[in-house]
Amino acid sequence: MKVIGVGNRWRSDDAAGLIVADRLRSTGIEVVDCEGEPITLIAAFRDEDAVVIVDAVSSGAEPGTVHRLDAAEGPLPAELFAASTHHLGVPDALELARALDRLPAVCVVIGIEAARFEAGDELSPAVEAAVDAAATAVRREVDACMSAHSRTT
Repeated sequence: MKVIGVGNRWRSDDAAGLIVADRLRSTGIEVVDCEGEPITLIAAFRDEDAVVIVDAVSSGAEPGTVHRLDAAEGPLPAELFAASTHHLGVPDALELARALDRLPAVCVVIGIEAARFEAGDELSPAVEAAVDAAATAVRREVDACMSAHSRTT
């Protein structure tokens, strides 16, 4: 089980996934950052049966809203990632992984609704307030996955 924080630390709320990943590092969960193009997610999936991806999203919901999406069930709504600062977004990378048969069996995306993506190294107040809730959501996903795994072994 691996948690992957996605984002850009120099684009305001786009750093939200990376900040959540930072908060989880001391918990014993395997955490990696994906600060470049999300296509590198495919390499991060190597030998993983389960991943949780954390990223900023933009759906028009209230900033700081925490979304849960199950990418293993089907394509993610591209409009959630329309404000991405990446050329190839998370939904595109996940669909490429699916086409290459490299998408983990468990692939959950925790999205934090962003307020801004402009240059800057600070999160908006609403996103900063949501980071702990997103980290808790990730821990729940990890616990559920580990619990399911222990029941099958």
